[in-house]
Parts: sequence; structure tokens; C-alpha cells
Amino acid sequence: MTTTLERTALTDDRLTDDRLTDDLLTGFRERAARHDATGTYATDDLAALRAAGWLKAALPADRGGRGLDLAALAAEQRRMARFSPATALSTCMHHYWVGTAADLAARGVDAAEPVLRWTAEDRVLASGHAEAGNDVPVALSTTRATRVRGGWRIDGRKMFGSLGEHWDLLGVHAMDSSDPAAPVVVHGFVPRGAAGLRTVRNWDAQGMRATESHDTVLDGVFLADADVLRTVPAGPSDDPVVGTMQVWALTLIANVYVGVAERALELAVAHARTRTSIALPRGTFAHHPLVQHQVAAMHLELSAARAQLDALARDWVSGVDHGPMWGVHVLSAKWRATRAATSVVDTACEVVGGASYRAGTELERLSRDVRAARFHPGTDAFTHEMVGKALLGVDPTGPRW
Repeated sequence: MTTTLERTALTDDRLTDDRLTDDLLTGFRERAARHDATGTYATDDLAALRAAGWLKAALPADRGGRGLDLAALAAEQRRMARFSPATALSTCMHHYWVGTAADLAARGVDAAEPVLRWTAEDRVLASGHAEAGNDVPVALSTTRATRVRGGWRIDGRKMFGSLGEHWDLLGVHAMDSSDPAAPVVVHGFVPRGAAGLRTVRNWDAQGMRATESHDTVLDGVFLADADVLRTVPAGPSDDPVVGTMQVWALTLIANVYVGVAERALELAVAHARTRTSIALPRGTFAHHPLVQHQVAAMHLELSAARAQLDALARDWVSGVDHGPMWGVHVLSAKWRATRAATSVVDTACEVVGGASYRAGTELERLSRDVRAARFHPGTDAFTHEMVGKALLGVDPTGPRW
């Protein structure tokens, strides 16, 4: 699979042992509430990460990056989520492309070479996979790809595009069905400012408001052959480029929501130690047996989710050969993280009580941010479908039902 790459010496005071400093991340937390309230992207966070070289965290050291593998980067993005979930989630969309390219290069696959070059040039990458009317993103697409001279014409609309108008290149996929018997999906990158590309500023969601995940309309956008990452048959794919991308994307995203839950537990514990009631003679809710049970339950849920995600990342980094079961393991870990994070945040709100329902408090914000986890692939229904088919030996490329 991939190997851990040599890391460069640390020179930036915003980094310590390949970790962002607490001072830097504290600034993220101080800005998070304001950006959530206004629904605006934390551009200061992005600028700080760029200055710290963090946007090159997964870039190989010999290309000017830090050479972090999936396990190391996932753990740090999870930590970042404890300070600013929206910043952590949105930057994962950049990191998964860079990590994919780095792993492919380490395995001798040069398909993603442009990604490494763009990252070295400090370009920001984003994800353009989500579409209305398509519950199997990446494998299929409602966006059309039409072959033209020197590349492809792309027509369609992408939604949930984290990083809003702050990306330089958008990774997209589109389907060419000119041969109904053999449709293909084209994966590639289109630059901001391309003719026919338009951002629709429509992100006004319950949570993760500061990701500015606006829609992107592609009306005859030209995708040059040089910027095509891969062209694969439509449907479930065992292509190494597509598989590597999915492992990186889902592992990083899942870790963000676990980080959200870790912070919720931290807030609940701190509150229980000081929350009092006239009916509690010993003084605080920390002595209430139900609260003790709730706190323990949160810890147990998080321990299991972390263990599964960390094992997944370690297996990937060390090259464990799960073969066709990689998809099962990735979807399972993401599903477990989603369930655990949602449960933990909800329980934290119960421990804190009505104060967690007050707008503007950190836990109230986290309770909204964690809701987004269920909408990231794979959803609950898709995960059960794919895992069930894999275990039962049902061919996923055949008729769906």
C-alpha cells in the first residue's frame, strides 16, 4: 500500500512534532462561534494553516511537505475538530486529495502527479462529488461528461462543496453515457475561474455553517486531459486511484466527528463538576449516579470508535492486505464514528441540561455540527447495503435490487 515517508525538520513555531500548537488552535476556537453565527468561512484559520505549512502536511518531504501518513494526519485533524469543527472538516477535503496523491506516488502510480505539483504551489483543493439525485456518489454521477478535443465538457451541479469560494481547484467526477452499454466516470480537476463555472452562495444549514459548502454549477466547463485523474467504468470500482481516495476521504471525515464528540464529552465533564442542585447534598452533579453512568457511556462509545478508526488507518499505512474487504472496513468505521459521535454529543447535552440548548454556547453549536455526519458517504442505508452485499457475496455491479 503505502509507506511512512521521511519528514522534514520543523521550523515553524506553529508546529510541534508534526502537531499544531495549542495556541494556534485556541485562536480557531475563539473565532468559531462568530463564523458559525454569520455563516462565513474562517479565512484567518485557513491563512494560519497555510503559513504553518499544514496544507502540505501529507505532501511528501521531497516535494516540500511534511510527509504525514493517514494515521498521523487523521489524528491531528481529529484534534483540530475539538477547536473548530468546520475548519477541520473543510480542510479534510483538501488533505484527502493530497494524501491520495502521495500514497499513489509512493506505490509508483503517477496518475495524481498534478495534485502534488499544485499542493507544492500552495493551491487549495476541494471536493465536488455530492449531487442531488445520486445516492452512490463517485461510482455514478448526474453530472455529464462529453468528450471534446483535448479533454471533456462537464455539465452539472455539485452541492455540499466545503471551502466555498476559497478553493483553487475542484476535484469533480462526471459520467459519459454515450455508450449506454459501457458508461464511464471521469475524475479530474477544474480551476476556479474556468469558463462556465459558477458558485451558488446557498449554504445556510443547521450545522457546519462555517464550511461555506455552497453549490457549484458547471455549465460547459472544460476539463483538460492533463487534469484528468482517472477514467473508470461506471459503478463500484476496484481502481487503486478511486479506492485510495475513498479510504483517505472517509477516514479523515470520520475522525472530525469523533473530535467533535471528544470536545462535547470534555465540556460535559467540566460542567458536571460545577453544576449544583439544591437536591444534591454533596454539591455537584458529578456525584449523581446517572450522570456518572452517562459520562462512562460517552467514554466507552468514543473508545470503540477511536479504536476502529485508528486500526483502519494503521492497517492502511502498514500495507495490510484486506483486498476487496477494504470497502467494508472503511464504511464500517465511518458508520461507527457517526453513530458514536451523535450519541455522545446528545448525551453530553443531557448531562449539561438546558444550558446546552441556549444559542451561542459551544455545546449547542457542536450539537448542530455533529448532525452533518450522517449525510457524508456512506449513509446509514448505503453502508448497510454495501456491507451486507459484500458479506453475502452479492455482486455490487449487478442489478441493485
